[in-house]
Amino acid sequence: MMTLKQFSSGLDAVPIATSWYLADIGEAKGKQDLYKRQSPQRLKSLKEHALIESAVSSNRIEGVDVDHKRIGTIIFGKSLLHDRSEEEVRGYREALNLIHDAGPKLAITEDSCRKLHRLTRGEIWDAGQYKEKDSDIIEKRMNGTSLIRFRTVAADKTPVCMKALIDSWRDCIGEAKVPPIIAMAAFNLDFLCIHPFRDGNGRVSRLLMLLQCYQLGIEVGRFISLERLIEQNKQRYYETLNMSSEGWHEGRHNPWHYINFISFILKSAYREFEERLGSLPRPRGEKTSLIRDAIKGFAGDFSVGDIQRECPGVGIDMIRRVLKDLQGQGVVGCLGRGKNAKWNKIGN
Repeated sequence: MMTLKQFSSGLDAVPIATSWYLADIGEAKGKQDLYKRQSPQRLKSLKEHALIESAVSSNRIEGVDVDHKRIGTIIFGKSLLHDRSEEEVRGYREALNLIHDAGPKLAITEDSCRKLHRLTRGEIWDAGQYKEKDSDIIEKRMNGTSLIRFRTVAADKTPVCMKALIDSWRDCIGEAKVPPIIAMAAFNLDFLCIHPFRDGNGRVSRLLMLLQCYQLGIEVGRFISLERLIEQNKQRYYETLNMSSEGWHEGRHNPWHYINFISFILKSAYREFEERLGSLPRPRGEKTSLIRDAIKGFAGDFSVGDIQRECPGVGIDMIRRVLKDLQGQGVVGCLGRGKNAKWNKIGN
């Protein structure tokens, strides 16, 4: 709310580091569909792996851990669960399923925020309900003492602030005065500062971020666990959150530390997506099928370079071999010589 309020009239400037992140994410997002078309059947294992990692990591960040040997049963099984921790991990999986299935159709509203919280908290008495008592962020020291790291929004003001946050998000995206990724990270920061629930706010914030990514066309979280990347950078996560929340109540905070962290996570996810997709074993004959499908999609003349752009990761020698086979079958014809020669489908 306070961050999105800062951005309500647009941005005078964007920090250079943030601009670099946005450019890298935009470039990776542009190649996203190419990779998805390249090997749709190869993405299934990535999806299943990301589902497990997300459910386990997001809970582990909050100190909720389960027996490693039972993870498969907890995530995909239907057996009875052993304890509260297992319930929360399976509940997070159910929330992920909702987001994966509903995607853009699941609007960002107070009801959807409470529903995600209810799923992740299971049968606990206040699941899906805003906090009834003030709950500040407490830091526990090694010597046993503690201090208030951040005073969250008071319980009696939480409903008003949540409504304002949802309205600000809707206005920000609708008016397009701020790059969507910046708006999403700002929403995430404001949500954590409001701290609307007694417990489970971090997990709901990460689910909302995944949902907002889908609605912005950023689908990498379906294949690479954003939660696992956050856990791997947990110290930086808390440091940037702490720095960006200082002065939040007065609107004097600097949100760019946290915005850059979220941007770093998305960039890292896309980089890993491309690396892992490129390293997975390909089913026999898949490259040939990809090339044939690409050729079928061309309306007119095409070149080897055009096929390469439609089939990232497929070598030029493979493309030429398939073209030669298709030429021998009378399916395509070559219109010239050299590497820039044009081809066409017989009958065009």
